[in-house]
Amino acid sequence: MIANNIFRAIGDFFTNVLFAPHESLRHMDNWWLQSTVSWIFVIITFIAFFYWLGEIRKYKKAGNE
Repeated sequence: MIANNIFRAIGDFFTNVLFAPHESLRHMDNWWLQSTVSWIFVIITFIAFFYWLGEIRKYKKAGNE
């Protein structure tokens, strides 16, 4: 019974608190504002990917293969 309540509380927290901003964006009529969040995530992903590639290049250049 307690475990069921814990998982229900975790589910309610994610649904009602953490995803609330995304839920409000979903119901907007402004496409540009909705897509801005996705583009921010894409840009962060590309930055992390190129940083990772640079670190691999430094690691190989140091002779640590």
